[in-house]
Amino acid sequence: MKLKAAAFVFIFFLFSSLAFGAAADSQESDQQIGDFSLSGYGDKGKKSWDIAGKSADIFTDEVKLKDVNGNLYGKDEDVNLTAKTGDFNKASGKVHLEKDVVITTSKGARLTTDSMDWDRKNQLVTTKDRVNIAKDNINITAVGAHGEPNLKKIALNKDVKVDIHPSLKSSVDPAGLGGKDKTTITCEGSLEVDYEKNIATFNKDVKVERPDLTIYSDRMDIYFSSGKGKPKGSDSNQLMGNSKIDQIVARGNVRIVRGENTSYSEEAVYNAVTSKVILSGRPKLVFYSTEGLGGLENASIGNSGFK
Repeated sequence: MKLKAAAFVFIFFLFSSLAFGAAADSQESDQQIGDFSLSGYGDKGKKSWDIAGKSADIFTDEVKLKDVNGNLYGKDEDVNLTAKTGDFNKASGKVHLEKDVVITTSKGARLTTDSMDWDRKNQLVTTKDRVNIAKDNINITAVGAHGEPNLKKIALNKDVKVDIHPSLKSSVDPAGLGGKDKTTITCEGSLEVDYEKNIATFNKDVKVERPDLTIYSDRMDIYFSSGKGKPKGSDSNQLMGNSKIDQIVARGNVRIVRGENTSYSEEAVYNAVTSKVILSGRPKLVFYSTEGLGGLENASIGNSGFK
């Protein structure tokens, strides 16, 4: 009897141990490998994308990657995405990236953030975190973003700030960051950028600060130079062209401050080349000085407002 009891206890212990081990294993990956990589191919067998990681935990529905490195190969431009960690969904092909996420385009644009969702089938990247976008002498920060991975079209959600530094460089200031022509644009609402059309649209409590004036409005469209002798879609058109503002169109509760002089209107068109402003929609000017008015010193009332 004692022998049977001992055998029963041993068998019970054995099955309990196996059950516990199976439960523990269910929380682990099906397979762990190093140097994981996947690739996708398009027409004529040309590689369209790839994603790799230094190590991977492979589960039934997803693959968890470490040190992620992904690429999109386009006709005119390639895009590289990197992050410390990433989750690859086998069914949808979507990738969630986290920690030190960086998007770099072959034309020099760079986006950094804390996390990013990459939908490679629909060519879309999204994030709710703070982002920073930089190219040449433009730097953009905001909270939340969604758009194309190549950054040609992108919308920034809120708390937007754009710094445009002068493009002139010198041996003293090789980056061209300390010049007097710096422009800073902020808005509480969204910023929508179409780089191929060289248009940036700012929404809600927009403010433009330039050395010669400050502009406030509800909405603002800023048009950038397309570059001399270069067609639209060329390198100079990426990330707001060559960083030179051609025209600013402000709408809704527009207020322009130049020194001690202030103008009010429903709409204002500012030409950055001539420094002249056209006001329309119940324009009102308050002059405290006749100095430094630029294009407004000979203001006269016309059918479309002040010219």
